[in-house]
Amino acid sequence: MVTLAVIGAGSRGTAYARHAVATGRARVVAVADPLAGRRGRFPGAEEYADWRELAALPRQADAVIVATQDRDHVEPAVRFAGLGYDILLEKPMAVSEDDCRAVVAAAERSNAIFAVCHVLRYTPYTRALKALVDSGRIGEIVSIQHLEPVGWWHQAHSYVRGNWRRTDESTFMLLAKSCHDLDWLVHLTGRRVTRVSSFGGLHHFRPEHRPADAAERCLDCTVEPECPYSAKRIYLPLAGRAEWPLSVLTDDVSEAGVLEALRTGPYGRCVYACDNDVVDHQVVNMEFEGGSTASFTMTGFTPALHRQTRIFGTRGSIEGDGDRLTVFDFVTGRSETVETRPSGPERRSSGGESEGRANEPRSGRDHERATARGGHGGGDEALVEAFLTAVATRDRGPILSSPAESLHSHLIAWAAERSRQQGETVTVEGALR
Repeated sequence: MVTLAVIGAGSRGTAYARHAVATGRARVVAVADPLAGRRGRFPGAEEYADWRELAALPRQADAVIVATQDRDHVEPAVRFAGLGYDILLEKPMAVSEDDCRAVVAAAERSNAIFAVCHVLRYTPYTRALKALVDSGRIGEIVSIQHLEPVGWWHQAHSYVRGNWRRTDESTFMLLAKSCHDLDWLVHLTGRRVTRVSSFGGLHHFRPEHRPADAAERCLDCTVEPECPYSAKRIYLPLAGRAEWPLSVLTDDVSEAGVLEALRTGPYGRCVYACDNDVVDHQVVNMEFEGGSTASFTMTGFTPALHRQTRIFGTRGSIEGDGDRLTVFDFVTGRSETVETRPSGPERRSSGGESEGRANEPRSGRDHERATARGGHGGGDEALVEAFLTAVATRDRGPILSSPAESLHSHLIAWAAERSRQQGETVTVEGALR
């Protein structure tokens, strides 16, 4: 039985820990979080208001799940690695290049089992796609188109009203949201990125786009019924469900509790009257070792869908929508469809509710599976199971990314952000000085 300590028991830390407990192979023995309500999510675990209280004691667990806010990752990751704990670290590793290197160095010094939560590597969909590519089915990859459709309400929730809305309080959008995708493209191709260029900005969620009669809060707004980003429409249909995204707003998920949160908290604000500064759309062009290329688009102005990818090879092509892969063969001129979603009853989310309710914030079943609420298409569970296996056996084989690989995907994000800001093509090595 693997023993775990949870450092940061918000939505991600809680989800990973609950997945671990559900396997029957782990138990949570300690929780550190400033909020008492979150510390109480794991009955029987020792509770600490500050992770430093736990770090001051002799080793209390086999491993720690570090899922604090992005800017608070580096200190506990380095400290617990030095104390001999194995580490499951939420992405991004840290919000500066120097801090990421410090985390990697600490993991390597300690010889810890160390995994960054690049959950997209672990989905059944990715495993099937990677197997097709590696088999040579479409020949050599020449170019890739990859889309991350953030979804209009998710953009408003996390990146306009929420914790990742400001670069100075969290980090820039590409690192916060899309280091998943940059890492996934490196994993898929098996090649490092050498050069990037990038364009994008904060286009829509700005004061000048605020309707003339809009109020400061959705509950008071006469134009709210026609607004795509209405907080009432996003959150009130979810009342009663103690899951993300509602669990981020309030511990009282009754209708009255949600209304109070929208009346007084940040998630009830008009999206045109927030203090956000992160981009709402960005494109990144990448050149890989060997000369192949990829174009990546992140945009908040989409339906709530899975990521979508088109891969162009010398013998064929593959189109994927997160569930299904369509392989076209240049020799035969035929297409084959590969279904990657497990058959049988619908996967249930970590909160115990079946996916795809009629009263979702118009998110739909596909996005339910693709996002955190749906376990990222099975990636959350598979990552946790791989980590537990590695800790129990002392075999790093189940972990699909090394510390150095995780660092590389983060360096791509910084290079792309520098390109976006300065209007130049950036070499990934030495992108920051």
